[in-house]
Amino acid sequence: MAESSDGQEKTEEPTGKRISDARKKGQLPRSREAGTFAVLISGVLSLWLVAPFLGQGMMQVMEHSFSLTREEAFDLYEMGRVFYQNIFTIAIPLLFVCGTMFVAAFFGNIMLGGMNLSTEAITPKFDRMNPLNGIKRIFSLNSVIELIKSIAKVACIGSICYFLISGRINQILNLSYIDVFSAVRNAFTILFWFMLIIVCAMIPIIIIDVPWQIWQYRQQLRMTKQELKDEMKETEGNPQIKSRMRRMQYEMAARRMMAKVPTADVVVTNPTHYAVALSYDPEGSLAPLVVAKGVDEIAEKIKEIAREYQIPILQLPPLARSLYYTTDLDHEIPRGLFQAVAQVLAWVIGTKAYKEGKSPHKPRDLDPNLPIPDELRF
Repeated sequence: MAESSDGQEKTEEPTGKRISDARKKGQLPRSREAGTFAVLISGVLSLWLVAPFLGQGMMQVMEHSFSLTREEAFDLYEMGRVFYQNIFTIAIPLLFVCGTMFVAAFFGNIMLGGMNLSTEAITPKFDRMNPLNGIKRIFSLNSVIELIKSIAKVACIGSICYFLISGRINQILNLSYIDVFSAVRNAFTILFWFMLIIVCAMIPIIIIDVPWQIWQYRQQLRMTKQELKDEMKETEGNPQIKSRMRRMQYEMAARRMMAKVPTADVVVTNPTHYAVALSYDPEGSLAPLVVAKGVDEIAEKIKEIAREYQIPILQLPPLARSLYYTTDLDHEIPRGLFQAVAQVLAWVIGTKAYKEGKSPHKPRDLDPNLPIPDELRF
């Protein structure tokens, strides 16, 4: 099990942030074997595609180079012309091969891990110049594994080369008994199949190397429990600070809500657990608004402010619970509670008119069983 510098075991899988930070530093899973294979196989196949054109071009080069007269051989201008003519004759096939290998080298190297541009990866790191660190890298587990891979590649490819040559030795020797053109053609055919088989011999190595590189990359990024906690604090914030901020936000929201209680027309209570302050402006809104609501301590505070400003407080438990659970702050009450709240407001307005002497009759006491739809009862 891998350990960190403080001795803790890295038992946790890397988080998304850990992987993202590693990409910014240029740390990605890469397989050199896959990149090498892509370059070699593209080179072999592109040579096979342009072989007729390249062979014809080579024949023209030989013809131009060995059919010069004595005067042309000593004429610098003519020699330069022949030289450039020979270059252009084989330039297009060779450019095609080189271009194909360049593209294969690019995509072969980003095949595993994807493309990533990182300035940190190219920044000089002076700790790498420390001889002790270099010795540690030489004798590290990764270096040993790379050495084993290299030996395995040499042994595998060397064995294949030996069996290929020993199996075709008679055919190779017989090339000296046939005409030149046939010998060259057969030699290139044999060479092409040799290269193709040798390159394909790297496929088992790639099948082993790619999962190994991915596994090793994940192992390097594994985290200790402490690192995981520190990252959570860094990204999400300290839990204590977050709790304190939430409490402060709650207190600020409560203060803003309490400031609206004096504007209420009535406060409906449970009577001990719930309190909802209602305000109704016939000219400003179509339905009464809930300007404040709360339970327990907040409910007591709402009632305290209501008594201070002489706002009527009515004990109507079913209506108080329905208003609390169905209506958000500064929102109109649901249509199903219009009738019940209308009776409450009518009682409040009638009582106020009676106290001010504007009405000779005192309103009758409210019936606690106000009309509340079953779907709005809590």
